[in-house]
Amino acid sequence: MTELSPGWPATVPETDRTALLQLLEETPAFTLATLDPDGTPRATPLFFAVDGLSLVFLSDPNSRHCRNLQADPRCGAALYPTVADWRALRGLQMRGQAHSLSEAEAPHALHLYLQRFPFAIELAQAVDAATAYRFQPGWVRRIDNRLGFGFQQEWGLDG
Repeated sequence: MTELSPGWPATVPETDRTALLQLLEETPAFTLATLDPDGTPRATPLFFAVDGLSLVFLSDPNSRHCRNLQADPRCGAALYPTVADWRALRGLQMRGQAHSLSEAEAPHALHLYLQRFPFAIELAQAVDAATAYRFQPGWVRRIDNRLGFGFQQEWGLDG
């Protein structure tokens, strides 16, 4: 399991951090929610790597969701491991911001991404053309029906 990042806020107890990291590590994709220029919601599924509580992903900077982020970095994210029984449903709902990474930050993100998804090495041309992004949550809700129908916990991470 990924080590706990020293950047985690004290508002998230260590036992909850472990549960959050487990969800992040067993779920390879998340849905990024942005707004098109006309205000229409857009939901985009993306593979991600974990960096603390941040999600790093690669994407074409000319894609609609990336252009949306350039106009307004505020966004939402959701991820849920696949289950066949609603009593086992669990996942994360998040609000935050996503930004493209600087040239100095991108190699670390790419390393994490390729470590998690080694098959991407075979897609070198696409990876080289992609830009690395970081989704940084400011608010997280964990849901876990295994702990009781509708069980949820929330954390504000902005300060």
